[in-house]
Amino acid sequence: MTDTTDDIAEEISFQSFDDDCKLLGNMLNDVLQREVGSDFMEKLERNRVLAQSACNMRLAGIEDTAELLEKQLATEISKMTLEEALTLARAFSHYLNLMGIAETHHRVRKGRSVTHLSKSCDDIFSKLVQGGVSPDDLYNTVCNQEVEIVLTAHPTQINRRTLQYKHMRVAHLLDYNDRPDLGHEDREMLIEDLVREITSIWQTDELRRHKPTPVDEARAGLNIVEQSLWKAVPHYLRRVSNALKKHTGKPLPLRCTPIRFGSWMGGDRDGNPNVTAKVTRDVALLSRWMAIDLYIREIDGLRFELSMSQCSDRLFRLAHEILEKETSSDDRHESLTQPYGRNQLKFHGHQTSSLPTQLPPRADLPACTDCDDGESLYPKLELPRTDYMPLNRQDGKGLLGSETRQNISKSFANGSTSPQSAAGQRGSFSPSQLVAQRKLFAESKIGRSSFHKLLEPSLPQFPGIAPYRIVLGNVKEKLMKTRRRLELLLEDLPCECDAWDYYETTDQLLEPLLLCYESLQSCGASVLADGRLADLIRRVATFGMVLMKLDLRQESGRHAETLDAITRYLDMGTYSEWDEEKKIEFLTRELKGKRPLVPPSIEVAPDIKEVLDTFRVAAELGSDSLGAYVISMASNASDVLAVELLQKDGRLAVSGEFGRPCPPGTLRVVPLFETVKDLRGAGSVIKKLLSIDWYREHIIRNHNGHQEVMVGYSDSGKDAGRFTAAWELYKAQEDVVAACNAFGIKVTLFHGRGGSIGRGGGPTYLAIQSQPPGSVMGTLRSTEQGEMVQAKFGLPQTAVRQLEIYTTAVLLATLRPPQPPREEKWRNLMEEISKISCQSYRSTVYENPEFLAYFHEATPQAELGFLNIGSRPTRRKGSTGIGHLRAIPWVFAWTQTRFVLPAWLGVGAGLKGVCEKGHTEDLRAMYKEWPFFQSTIDLIEMVLGKADIPIAKQYDEVLVSESRRELGAAMRGELMTTEKYVLVVSGHEKLSENNRSLRRLIESRLPYLNPINMLQIEILKRLRRDDDNNELRDALLITINGIAAGMRNTG
Repeated sequence: MTDTTDDIAEEISFQSFDDDCKLLGNMLNDVLQREVGSDFMEKLERNRVLAQSACNMRLAGIEDTAELLEKQLATEISKMTLEEALTLARAFSHYLNLMGIAETHHRVRKGRSVTHLSKSCDDIFSKLVQGGVSPDDLYNTVCNQEVEIVLTAHPTQINRRTLQYKHMRVAHLLDYNDRPDLGHEDREMLIEDLVREITSIWQTDELRRHKPTPVDEARAGLNIVEQSLWKAVPHYLRRVSNALKKHTGKPLPLRCTPIRFGSWMGGDRDGNPNVTAKVTRDVALLSRWMAIDLYIREIDGLRFELSMSQCSDRLFRLAHEILEKETSSDDRHESLTQPYGRNQLKFHGHQTSSLPTQLPPRADLPACTDCDDGESLYPKLELPRTDYMPLNRQDGKGLLGSETRQNISKSFANGSTSPQSAAGQRGSFSPSQLVAQRKLFAESKIGRSSFHKLLEPSLPQFPGIAPYRIVLGNVKEKLMKTRRRLELLLEDLPCECDAWDYYETTDQLLEPLLLCYESLQSCGASVLADGRLADLIRRVATFGMVLMKLDLRQESGRHAETLDAITRYLDMGTYSEWDEEKKIEFLTRELKGKRPLVPPSIEVAPDIKEVLDTFRVAAELGSDSLGAYVISMASNASDVLAVELLQKDGRLAVSGEFGRPCPPGTLRVVPLFETVKDLRGAGSVIKKLLSIDWYREHIIRNHNGHQEVMVGYSDSGKDAGRFTAAWELYKAQEDVVAACNAFGIKVTLFHGRGGSIGRGGGPTYLAIQSQPPGSVMGTLRSTEQGEMVQAKFGLPQTAVRQLEIYTTAVLLATLRPPQPPREEKWRNLMEEISKISCQSYRSTVYENPEFLAYFHEATPQAELGFLNIGSRPTRRKGSTGIGHLRAIPWVFAWTQTRFVLPAWLGVGAGLKGVCEKGHTEDLRAMYKEWPFFQSTIDLIEMVLGKADIPIAKQYDEVLVSESRRELGAAMRGELMTTEKYVLVVSGHEKLSENNRSLRRLIESRLPYLNPINMLQIEILKRLRRDDDNNELRDALLITINGIAAGMRNTG
C-alpha cells in the first residue's frame, strides 16, 4: 500500500484480495518451477516458511522464538551461492510486485462495489448542501476551481517502463477475471494469458542498463496521459457534472475543467545539466505532437459515429463552404494526403533543396499495421512507448527515418546550405523552384496518397448527406497539417506555414467541435452530443494543445551568476556583491526601460549561455506551451525580479531577431522556499515584492492579480526534521497568504510534495484538509513524483478516483476551511515541540561526527546511483556531506533499511519534552480538534507502522563498524520513544489502530519482504569486499527493487 492511500480509515474485506494474491502466487510458482527447477523451489519455500513463522511469532509477542527463526533464516541466506541469492531476490521481488497489483485491483473493485463512495463528488456535494451551502455557491465554486497536478521526473520510480506496462496487463486481466459471465473456456484462456504475462515478466531484465535522458523521462510522462489520463478525464468530468446536476440542478459547463495538468519533465534544470534549452524546446514540441496525434484518433472515431444528415443552418453553411473548396481540386484524395497545398509551405533559403523523392518505409501499409523497424517517417505511438519518437539526440537518430533523412541531406549536397542553416536564412524560393519542390514532395507521397483512396470514403458532392463528416474531415486535415508542421520543427527543418492551415490555439480547435455540439443539440440529438463529442470537447478544454504545460525550474544562484557576467561586461560591477536594496533598484530600473540589457555581442561562459538560451526558448514557446518559471532556493525579492528581467530581455532579443512579436503571455515567476530559514522569511519576501509598484502592476496586468508561491517539503525535512518542517511550512503559508491579502492580490500555493512521508507525502485528502485556513481558496498546485505518478494515475480507474479526491478536498478546504489552532497556547506548544525536535534531529544528523560514516555503512546509499532511475545527479554539488545530498537518496536509503529515519527522527524527543512538562492533555485535545496537528501525528504513526527495528538492527550488526554501533542503538531507542509518545498523544493502543487495513496489508508482505532485506545485508557485505563484482551489484539492485515494491514507495 502506498503512503498516499486515501481510503486510510476504511475497513475492507480481504477475501477477494487474498484470492487474487493466491492466484498470482500460484502462477508465479508454476513459472518458477519450470524456469529454475524443483530443488531451488524447495529452498525458496523453506525461506518463506521461516520468514512467515518469524513474523507470526513477533505478532504473537514471542520475541525470543522470532529472533531464533530470523537467525536461522539469515544463516540459510549466507550459505547461498551468488546465483541462488540473485534468483531468490528476483522471485520474492516479483511476489511483492504481484501483491501490489492485486492490492491496487482490490481497491478499484471496492470502489465499484460500494453504493456511496466516501469523498466522492456526490458524497461531498450532498454534505455541503445539507450543511447550509447554497446550490448556487456550490455550483460557482466548483466551476471556478483551478487545480493543477504537476507530474515531475524525480527519480523514485524504480520499475522499468517495460515492467510497468506488463504489470498493467496483469491488472487488466484481473479485472476481466471478475466478470461474472465468464464461461469455462474464457476462464481457461484468461489463465493462459496470465501465465504468459508472468512468464514474460520473469524473463525480462528488471534493471535499467542506462540512465534515462530528460526526453526519455518526458516520454514516460506523456505515456501516463495516453494510457490512463486520456480515458480518465472524461469519466471524472462526467462524475462532477452528474453530481452537480443532482445537487444544484445544473451540469458542469462543457468547457469547464476543475483540474489541469503540468509537467517538470524536460523543464526542471535545477542541478541537472542534462536539461538544456534544446531539450526543453523539443519536449514542448513533443507534447504538442502527442496532443495532436491523440485528437486525430478521436476525430476518426467521431467521423464514423456522426453519420446523420440533419444539422443546423450554421453547420450546413460551413459544410457547404468546405465541400466547395474540396471539389474545386482535381483530386481531393491526393490533396488531402499531400502535406501542404498551394501557398501553404514556404521554405527559407536561396538554394534549391529537394524534398524526399522516395517513399518512407512501409508507407503503403495502413496506420494500424505494426512497424518495428523504427525508421518510419511518422512517429509511432505504441504502448509501452519506448521508441515511438526517436529524437535526434544521443542516439544520432531523428524523427525522420534514415532513408528520408539521407534524401533530404542529398538534396543539400549540391550547395553549401544544410537543412539546419537553411532554417535560419531569410528569403524564399522562386515560383519555378517552389513548383518543383511541390512536385517532388507529391511524388514522394503518391503511394500513401493512393492507399488513402482505399481507406477514406468519397465525400458527397453536396453537403446535405453527411455535414458532420465533412466538417470533422476538415478538422482532421488541419490536425494532420499541424502534426506535420511539428515534425519538421522537431527535426529542425525549414517550415513556415500559413496560420489558417494549422491549429495553434485551443479555441481554434474547439470552434468547429462546439458548432457540431450545438447543431446536434438544436436538432434534438442531445444524446449524441453528450457522448463521444462531449468527451472530446472536455479533453480539449483540459489538455489544450500541449497535454501538460511545461514548467521551467532553475536555482537562484544561476541567475545571479548570469547577471554577474552581464554587469561585469557592462562595467557596472558585480551584481552578486551588491546589497539587496541596490539589486532591487537596478532590476526595477531595467524592467521599466524598453531597451535590452544583454548586448548581442556579449561572450559568456557555456553555463551562462545556457541560462540565456533557456530564456530565449521560453520567449519562442510562450505561455501557450510553458507554465511557470520556478526559482529554487529563493530567499529574496531580487531573486524574482532577476528572472523577470532575464525573461523580458529574452523576449526582446527573440522578437528583434525574428522581426515579429513573441507569442503572447509571459511566464509566471514562482519563488520556491525550501529551507527552514527561507520558509521563515517567505512572508516578508512576498510583502517586499508586492510593495514594489512595477511588480504589483505587472502581476495585476499580466497575471490577473494572481501571485503563485511554491513551498518545498523535501529540503526542509532534510534540513530540520519532519515535524519542524511541517510546522514551518504551515506558518510560511499563513505569512504568504497574509502578505498577499494586504495588497489585494490572490495567491495560489504550489506544494512540492514527494511520495514518502519524509518528503511531505501522504494521502492527498488528508494533506489538503490540514492546510492553514485561507490558503486553499479554490486554487492549488501540487507535484506528483516518481512512483506516485504510476500508483495514482497509472490505471484509468485509480486516476478517476484521485482526480475526484483532489476536487472534493479543495472544495471542502474552500467552502469549509479547516479549523485554526483553538488558542494561542496550542501554537506555543507547537513552537516548543518544534524547537526540541529540531535540536534533537540536527544534533544527530549534522553535529555528530560519526553520523555520516554510520549512514554510509548502514545503508545502500552509495550504491543507489547504479539504479539508473533518473537523469539528474544525486547531489547538487560535489561534497559528500548530508547538506548537498538530494532529499530523494537521503529518504530512499533509510527506506531500504526499514528504519525510515527522516520521517520520525526528533519527533519523539519533542513530544516527550512537552508531555513531561504536563501538557499531555493539551496535546490530546490538539489531536482531536486541530486537523493540521492530527494529520501530522497520523502520518508519523503511519510511517512508524512500516519501520522495523529488528531488521534495522541486523544492518548494524553485519555492516556497521563496532565503534559506531552505539549510535545505531541510540537511534533505535529514539524510535521506540517516538512510538510511545505518538500513541500517548493519539490515544491508540497500538500503531495503525485507526488503519487496520494498512496494518493487515503490511503484515501480508513481510514473509517476502524480510528475506529480501536479509539478502540485501548479505550482498552488501560481500560487495563491500569485492566492489568491482558486477553480478553482486546486480543482485543488490534487485533487492533494492524488491524492498521498494514491499514498502510501496522509495524516496
